[in-house]
Amino acid sequence: MSTIKITETILRDAHQSLIATRMTTKQMQPILETMDSVGYHALECWGGATFDSSLRYLSENPWERLRIIRKHVKNTKLQMLLRGQNLLGYKHYPDDVVEEFVKRAIANGIDIVRIFDALNDIRNIETALLTTKKEGAHAQAAISYTISPVHTIEKYVDLAKDMVSLGADSICIKDMSGLLTPYETEKLVKALKSNVSVPLEIHSHYTSGLASMSYLKAIEAGIDIIDTAISPFALGTSQPATEPMVAALKGTIYDTGLSLESLDKITEYFTPLRQSALDSGLMDPKVLGVDINTLVYQVPGGMLSNLVSQLKAQNALEKYEEVLKEVPRVREDLGFPPLVTPTSQMVGTQAVLNVVMGERYKMVPKEIKEYVRGMYGRPAVPIKQELIEKIIGNQEVITCRPADLLQPIIAIERAKIKEYIEEEEDVLSYILFPNVAEDYFKFRQAEKYKIDSDLVNKEEKTHPV
Repeated sequence: MSTIKITETILRDAHQSLIATRMTTKQMQPILETMDSVGYHALECWGGATFDSSLRYLSENPWERLRIIRKHVKNTKLQMLLRGQNLLGYKHYPDDVVEEFVKRAIANGIDIVRIFDALNDIRNIETALLTTKKEGAHAQAAISYTISPVHTIEKYVDLAKDMVSLGADSICIKDMSGLLTPYETEKLVKALKSNVSVPLEIHSHYTSGLASMSYLKAIEAGIDIIDTAISPFALGTSQPATEPMVAALKGTIYDTGLSLESLDKITEYFTPLRQSALDSGLMDPKVLGVDINTLVYQVPGGMLSNLVSQLKAQNALEKYEEVLKEVPRVREDLGFPPLVTPTSQMVGTQAVLNVVMGERYKMVPKEIKEYVRGMYGRPAVPIKQELIEKIIGNQEVITCRPADLLQPIIAIERAKIKEYIEEEEDVLSYILFPNVAEDYFKFRQAEKYKIDSDLVNKEEKTHPV
């Protein structure tokens, strides 16, 4: 038993969970040096949806955000979330893209890469993990935690052992839906501690109202690191709050060593940002409460809001309860995938279609067809043959690692945007989000032209010809 370390999520998952990843770099920058002085184990600041949102909604270069954070955070490790072979997108990318992306992320300032796969298919995290180690950064492998008849503690222990054999420097229990209950957490952490020797971290969401209690049982069972969010952006669909966890452990054998006084400066800074988000409607009060449907249907908070949006678009909001009941059925049909990006979106969409169409699997999105073909990896339970035939007919189901079927593409994609390239990272941005990145590149060029024109005009006024 020893000091508990804290990874702060305010710069990534906390605002991703509560305000759809809309916090800007400009809003983060003034508090970075204060955060650096607190004594956190790490600041989670990149990856997940931050990359897409920066380009799509904020007209920001996500690589530049990382460089700015690194410039101001000199003493604390910077951490990112990576979706294995999916990187930060929603499909598998070839190995050349995965390797280059991980290299550039580390070169631009990342110290810890948390790598997960939506299906817990270890083949899908291998390239990212080995590249992280080769580049000298810390490779953390994450178990996507879920509940099903086949997701047992024994299976999670076997998965953790495989991750350590592959070279994982630490293991994270990633509970994206807030499904961990306190005593189950205790059993899982004890089992993992008995079987692997690397540090263990726990990441949960407060959606079901259980996460703080589960953290406490994890701590008593031997967890090394907990993920928390500074209180203005904590709870609800975000993480347990940092300050109460620090206070709860103060003066015990688990004392974090963090002072509430130093954290208070961070709380004060983010409190007006929270109020502004509430006033503007960016933060919906619904995401701040406890949603027990999370435990009943094993549906993450973000997925619930997506289901509502899809049903509104179909003018079928009255079918919400029916869709909620359909989600676990679709999930069972598809081999009990954990509900995390991208599988949560896929299962949710299929559940909506099954209900709205009045017939199960009458309409099937392309992503589900690819999933059934094995293009996302291996589900925990094989999909029944009759369902395979209904969805993809007599198409072949692949058994190899999906990325083995993908050819290198960096050189080809670079040629498509040579007129826009200002840094090598632009090519990776384009590969992940082609349309969104190209729009950003055009915006960037226009802004640069505007600045150059302003300078010329200013010069002419100062020194008329």
